[in-house]
Amino acid sequence: MTLLTFRFAPSPNGELHLGHAYSALLNQKLATQAGGRLLLRIEDIDTTRCTPQFEAGVLDDLKWLGFAWEEPVRRQSEHFAEYKAMLDRLIAEELVYPAFMSRGEIRAFITDSEKHGRDWPRDPDGVPLYPAADKALPVKERKRRIAENTPFAWRLDVSAAMARVGKALSWTEYSDETLLVARSIEARPQDWGDVIVARRDIPTSYHLAVVMDDALQGISHVVRGQDLFSATAVQRLLQELLGLPQPAYFHHRLILGPDGRKLSKSLGDTGLAALRHAGASPEDIRRMVGL
Repeated sequence: MTLLTFRFAPSPNGELHLGHAYSALLNQKLATQAGGRLLLRIEDIDTTRCTPQFEAGVLDDLKWLGFAWEEPVRRQSEHFAEYKAMLDRLIAEELVYPAFMSRGEIRAFITDSEKHGRDWPRDPDGVPLYPAADKALPVKERKRRIAENTPFAWRLDVSAAMARVGKALSWTEYSDETLLVARSIEARPQDWGDVIVARRDIPTSYHLAVVMDDALQGISHVVRGQDLFSATAVQRLLQELLGLPQPAYFHHRLILGPDGRKLSKSLGDTGLAALRHAGASPEDIRRMVGL
């Protein structure tokens, strides 16, 4: 009998907050109830913002919370060669293309389009979709720009990828943390446009790395925040293209701040370390997140 396998996968680019505590403890609770495995993954592909100091703080906070995981910990920064092999496959199959437009160029392109009365499409997070101009560049021009070290990112040609898959996509989504009732959710990766799957200097992105890691670690149940619900569509597409297994998903509620917004490392929300130093106990944290 195959053991159910759960994972908690923080990025060490700031201090853990109550939202992370809820996600970590919920994964631990579900793994314990199922008699399954619980893994820890450090998602540190952003080698500029992710630091050893932040990682040490993450591990200290998790140990203090009573979160226990199997060793070894998987660190994404140690597996760039594996991600590059998958990227090279997508390049060879002409499912990705180099995208050269800077953020400023994208804004200018969209502004000009909207001046002519055309509303520019946006993804589920409200970000404008990437213009299709680079997709039409001749191969010779692409190679010339790359040879001249023009900055670029590899973007997934979603229309070509959907045509390659040749079928409607969906995923299994549990309705609550009991994991007893599930429904099928239609995956609409086209709503995200041509997403970035790698950078010139980093051969992966969140989407590519996470589907590979979940497959390589044998993750059966992905339990994470509701803010990643829609992004699952892109990951389902990549799973199909790369022949990777499909986990089941549960996107849990978010822990919100007093002003009703999602907690964020970048906005300086109260971290677990600060709560601990102020005298909070692990039991206090469990109460605060509703566990």
